[in-house]
Amino acid sequence: MRSDSVKVSVIVPVYNVEKFIERCAESLLAQTMKEAEFIFVDDASPDGSMAVVRKCVERHPERAGQVRILRHDVNKGLPAARNTGLEAAVGQYIFHCDSDDYADPGMLEALYGEAISKDADAVWCDWYLSFGRNERYMRQPSYDTPEDALKGMLAGAMKFNVWNKLAKRTLYTDNGIVFPAGYGMGEDMTVMMLFASAKKVAYLPEAFYHYVKVNTDSFTRTFSEKHQEELKYNVKRMEEYLSGKFGHDMDTYIAYLKLAVKYPFLMSASPSRYRLWKEWYPEADRYAWQNRQLSLRSRILQWCAWKRQFWVVWLHYVLLQKIVYGIIYR
Repeated sequence: MRSDSVKVSVIVPVYNVEKFIERCAESLLAQTMKEAEFIFVDDASPDGSMAVVRKCVERHPERAGQVRILRHDVNKGLPAARNTGLEAAVGQYIFHCDSDDYADPGMLEALYGEAISKDADAVWCDWYLSFGRNERYMRQPSYDTPEDALKGMLAGAMKFNVWNKLAKRTLYTDNGIVFPAGYGMGEDMTVMMLFASAKKVAYLPEAFYHYVKVNTDSFTRTFSEKHQEELKYNVKRMEEYLSGKFGHDMDTYIAYLKLAVKYPFLMSASPSRYRLWKEWYPEADRYAWQNRQLSLRSRILQWCAWKRQFWVVWLHYVLLQKIVYGIIYR
């Protein structure tokens, strides 16, 4: 396929996902869009993930000239793998897909069609939170301008994940935007840099992407000191970027971001996680009740944490895990 005819470049970092990558790769190669390229970045995966990818490609000979497999000699992490894909991409738009997730066949065509019809630099859509037996439809908010969408992401009302968004490749190249190599926790915040640089955006109120949630409390179990350092780095990176671009106009929303970043500490029954909530960004705590874009439940939970009523936080977590994730969504 000629590079000037590629509408969308799909970038898929691959590392240790042998159990999931077949469903992911098949869902991408089965896309109805013909003018797409699929870039699989082997981040020195130690398992048989890439062998599975190659078998999937063999089953789709019609895609033979549209699949590119790149390889890191050593494991560099998710952000670096995304950057490797970006360097190689030639499509008009970029879509990032995580290798343990999957997509409906009409996803790329629908997102690209929306982008072209609205002349948008970036498009986002709804998505599915997929569990072992069922899934939830996750509706996203609609915003008219890039700045409003950016504020929505900072406020926690709109997800800043990379995988339900289509963005022009020139947003990356013209603005020098790359992912933070070596700082994987919170690397999705890079999406906010794209929206801060966009001139026009669009929202498509349909869900195509299935985000697979295997362990509902994995964050609280695996949040190591390294993860903490990475997350703090990415918050500082975002704060400096937005302050440089908007001055003090985003200060309140940066405070909302800090609250959102430490909110998962409240999704735990562990006193040590509650201590981290108190220690991280205390200057943002006074904004806990002000963020009207959050649900009342989230605001109450943060307000209780600010007032050191952690018994309420603990009770909320126990009910959430035992009833919502323990019975309803399994």
